[in-house]
Amino acid sequence: MTGPAPGWYDRPMTASPKPATTGLDAARSATLSALRTLELERIGIAAMETALASGSLAAHFDAAVDLLRGATGRIIVSGMGKSGHIGRKLAATLASTGAPAYFVHPAEASHGDLGMIQSGDAILCLSWSGETAELADIITYSRRFDIGLVAITANADSTLAREADVALVLPKAEEACPNGLAPTTSTTMQLVIGDALAVALLEARGFTARDFRQFHPGGKLGARLSFVRDVMHKEDAIPLVVSGALMETAILEMTGKRLGCVCVADGAGRLIGIVTDGDLRRHMKASGDLMAERVDDVMTPSPMTIAPDALAAEALAMLTSRKRSVLIAVDAARKPVGVIHLHDLYQIGLA
Repeated sequence: MTGPAPGWYDRPMTASPKPATTGLDAARSATLSALRTLELERIGIAAMETALASGSLAAHFDAAVDLLRGATGRIIVSGMGKSGHIGRKLAATLASTGAPAYFVHPAEASHGDLGMIQSGDAILCLSWSGETAELADIITYSRRFDIGLVAITANADSTLAREADVALVLPKAEEACPNGLAPTTSTTMQLVIGDALAVALLEARGFTARDFRQFHPGGKLGARLSFVRDVMHKEDAIPLVVSGALMETAILEMTGKRLGCVCVADGAGRLIGIVTDGDLRRHMKASGDLMAERVDDVMTPSPMTIAPDALAAEALAMLTSRKRSVLIAVDAARKPVGVIHLHDLYQIGLA
């Protein structure tokens, strides 16, 4: 047997020359890869849309919504690997839109977490192949205790699809991964059908933006779903004078409350007008003695108002569309119950 020539290990290693690439070439290559990924995932979603529109998936989708909506308990979502990550997101979306839900890891389910699943619950399992071994115990448990099971899979002949009460069989699609291995298109399709289920359930339950706020009190979303009554200045903080008052009294009230306005009410306490900084500037030039005038002669009659139970986002829309800075909240009898300033909305992060 002949070995390597003496001194072979001292020779410098050489590699085949590679064509020179520039940063621009690399960026273009990355962009083309991204476009290819988007196209493949778009094709997968389009195939699913066609299946829903043609009716082959529609009847099963309606049945899945009915089963999940009919659950008197919670919706238990489960899946392994990347399907599990999609399942966690789906459980969070369901819970935030009025359908109590949580995620149970299939491996943990086999070690005690099956006890989290009770009569009246519904189970939603995600597995592209439908043969995920870790889901076996959850499937068996659902059949043993007659707990409704919805499957999201791409294999109609799989164990999961056969055992489920309703199987949402998604059309097979090419993964964006060039090796056809990493879940990419498949997980996007699972995510989209999961969102479709959540929205269909939301609409079936009549879930509104006001209901939504109960589960989203924080952040900018919480601010958008705040009510006027949560933000407005109320009670003694409302700058208010009665009809017939002198402007001297109105200006003192406006200055003391520092909201840039004063509300004018009639003898019954109903709002009839508002005096703003702009009204003062306009009348100062025309008036010989502004302080001695009556508020009725200076005020803007029938000011813009809003209900205290309206969303703060509605108040912002009214103020910005009409280029105003203050809005009066009134009750059913048109009595002022609060004042909301544009800056108040900015402070809570609404804009």
